[in-house]
Amino acid sequence: MTTLPVTPEQVWTALAAVPDPEIPVVSVTDMGMVRDVTVDGGRVSVTFTPTFSGCPALHVIRDSIGEAVRALGVQDVEVRSTLTPPWTTDWIQPDARERLRQYGIAPPAPAGDSALITLDIEPTRCPRCDSFNVRMTGSFGPTLCKRLYVCDACREPFEGFKSV
Repeated sequence: MTTLPVTPEQVWTALAAVPDPEIPVVSVTDMGMVRDVTVDGGRVSVTFTPTFSGCPALHVIRDSIGEAVRALGVQDVEVRSTLTPPWTTDWIQPDARERLRQYGIAPPAPAGDSALITLDIEPTRCPRCDSFNVRMTGSFGPTLCKRLYVCDACREPFEGFKSV
């Protein structure tokens, strides 16, 4: 099969449609996981950083990225993962933060420029009623990157992203 010439912009557009396997309202590009796209003739290379080094969805993400690029007609696709630099919640796109909130997940506060990981729990706002009157009920949610909360104002449980 002949490889069709594609542009990096076409690849980025295709990757913007690849959903995060755990949060389908955001894509891998919305979450800032895709770090680099290189097109060299008929070969496309995509480098991504998982949100968590032990992410159980790592293979799903890699396969989904490869499928999205191959759907453009590219046969020679390399998908690489890297842990350097480590993913940070600061890479989440602003509009994706709002979609997370609408989905019922409190988006993370900015991690900031510090090279250190903060151990303090940042103020969390209920994604349903915007109240800060919330309490954490679990340090680890369904995934290691989230905590479990209950809002004492509206009484709704919700998940919140940890800032990293």
